[in-house]
Amino acid sequence: MKSFSFTIRDEIGIHARPAGMLVNKAKGTGSRVTLKKGDKTADASKLFSVMGLGVKCGDTVEISVEGGDEEAALAGMKEFFEANL
Repeated sequence: MKSFSFTIRDEIGIHARPAGMLVNKAKGTGSRVTLKKGDKTADASKLFSVMGLGVKCGDTVEISVEGGDEEAALAGMKEFFEANL
C-alpha cells in the first residue's frame, strides 16, 4: 500500500464536480483508492462516500492506493489532486 497526504486548495473543497472526476479517476485504476479525513474513510470509487467526508478548503486528506498498479495509480492520483483540488 502506498499513500500520500494533500491539503485541499480549492476554495469550495471537494464538491460535486471534482468528486465526480475523482470517482472516475479512481475507477480507472487497477487499484483500490481510499481517502481519509480525520477518523472518516471513504472508497474513492463511490461518489456518496467521497461527498460524505465533507472535505473543505484547508483540510488535509490522506490518499491510499492498494493493488496491482500502485505506483501508476499513486502517480495518477497525485497529478489529479495537484491539478484539480
